[in-house]
This record gives sequence, structure tokens and C-alpha cells, in this order.
Amino acid sequence: MNRTNQILSAVLVLQIVLAAVAFWPRPAASVASEESLFAGLEADQIVRLTISDADSNQIQLARSGAEWVLPEADDYPTAENKVSELLDKIAGLKADRAVTQTSGSHSRLQVADDDFSRLIEFELADGTTHRLYLGTAAAYQVTHMRAGGQDEVYLGSGLSTADANALPSNWVDTLYFSVTQDQVVALTLENKNGRFEFEKDDAGTWAIKDLTGDETFNENNLKSLVSRVASLQMLRPLGKEMQGDYGLEEPNAVVTVVTRDEEGNTQTYTLRVGAQSEEDDSFVVISSESPYYVRVSSYTVADFVERVRDDFLQLPPTPVPEPTSEASSGG
Repeated sequence: MNRTNQILSAVLVLQIVLAAVAFWPRPAASVASEESLFAGLEADQIVRLTISDADSNQIQLARSGAEWVLPEADDYPTAENKVSELLDKIAGLKADRAVTQTSGSHSRLQVADDDFSRLIEFELADGTTHRLYLGTAAAYQVTHMRAGGQDEVYLGSGLSTADANALPSNWVDTLYFSVTQDQVVALTLENKNGRFEFEKDDAGTWAIKDLTGDETFNENNLKSLVSRVASLQMLRPLGKEMQGDYGLEEPNAVVTVVTRDEEGNTQTYTLRVGAQSEEDDSFVVISSESPYYVRVSSYTVADFVERVRDDFLQLPPTPVPEPTSEASSGG
């Protein structure tokens, strides 16, 4: 029996050693330094991208002719060169620095199928699809990455999670509406608190309409409003189709802006502010100059919705009560 037990113990130890060797993360066998992570891939073969992150954000990007667009927002155009730069980086990835060949390290390195920092799914013109997982940063501009369907994890340089943001604001020009601020000569604000009309004279001085004799105009508050209107940034585009929950049939605010250029030509623009989102507090906005509805941060447009007439007036100082005779005498 002792002999049998010794043999069984030796076999058990051998199995443990073999299992440890099999699952222990180790460098892969030498790989040609010029081997691509996605063999034969060229950047111009990619026609569609879906990027997901660990916070459940996701964005789709698609090629439309010579441009890249957001198909979920009625083909809103992306910023120039943004997508092409990402495609070049994906096509240029090399499989020359493997850090493990086993799946046991995928979650720890955040390149697992269900535990990743970024997942980039891309489709080629021939219908072929690929997955690329981006994980933890091993060093400055060096990221753990894995191709879908493979256990090998590589150290990749030149592509980081910051290059593959899953929010629309990273891929579009967020400047939604813009006019030259110095050329704004009139502004009208309508909200639940009333209608407020402002005009600027030839000397550049603003005034509010219907100012009474005992009121003083506070120009600074208006100038901050004009500044925001003149350069309105969005969070993300929504699309071209009006939706019932946008709240624009009875908008929260309507801003009308009149500009005059150096030749004396005037132009009128309108911004309508709709419903506020319970999810992120943003507002739906539509400009007369764009077919696209967008979401704008509450910080940017809340003043359009909430301003009252007194906000544009210089209120008289609060009177200081005079000391009583008893307080003066110290009694």
C-alpha cells in the first residue's frame, strides 16, 4: 500500500506541475517583429466601427462615401481625420510583444470578452468582422490588447483607450451654432418668465426694451448670455427627425439673434430649447441653421430657460437699518 500511495502522490504532484505550467502566463514563442495583429489588414478596408467601453457607453461609426458619419444620428458627420487616424493605428498594430498565451489573465489585463476597457468591433468591405480588446496600460503609450478569438495578449504601442472613446463628443465637432459675437446687434429671449428684448446701439452699448425710469440695466448679465449664444457647444447629435419627447412644440426657451456684418447686412437666427433629460440634465436644442437636433449641457442653456427680467436689472442696494437711539447710547 505504501508503494501504491507513493506512486499516486507522485502522479498527483506531476499533474499539479503540468497544470501550473499550462496556465501560467508566459511570453509567447518568438514572433516575427513585422507580423500584424490583423494579418493583411489595410485601413481603407474598414467600413464600420462599433466602440464600447466599461461604462456601457457605445458608439457606431460608418463610412458614407468618402466621409465617416454617426449612423444612429442620421449620418451626422464626424470631425475631419478623427476616424481615419484610428483606422491607421488599428491597421498598424503588430503582434511582436506577447505577454501571455492563456485566457486566465484576460480579466486581470481587462481584455476579456466580458471585462474590457475598450472593445472595438470593425467590419471590412467584404463583410468580414473583427474584434479588438484594449485593456490596462502597461506603460506610457503602451497598452495590453487582444484580437477576438485569440488567447494571446500583446503589448501594443501607438493605440490607447483614449484613442477609442465611446462618446459622440470625441468624434464630432461639438461647435453646434456660431456667430461672430461682435456682430450681434439684437437678442430676444422668450421663456416661461416672459419676453425680453435687447438691442445694441452704434456705440456698442446694450439696452433692454421697456426700461422704466427707476430701473437700471445690468449689461454684464446680458453679455454672458450673448457669449454663450455666439458659441454654442453640444454634447451629442440626436438626428434630423423631430421626436415627441423633445418638448419643442412648447419649448422651454426661444432665443432670436440678429447680426449685422461690416457691410450692413443683417441676418436672423433662432435657437429653440426643448425638454430636459432626467438622465443627464441636458436639453434638446434645434438651430434654424441646422437640420439636426442635438443635446446641450444644462450649464450652457439653463440661463435661457430660467432668466427673469430682474436678472437684467441693477437692483438698488439693500438699505442698512439705522441704529436705534438705545443702541447708540450703549444702554
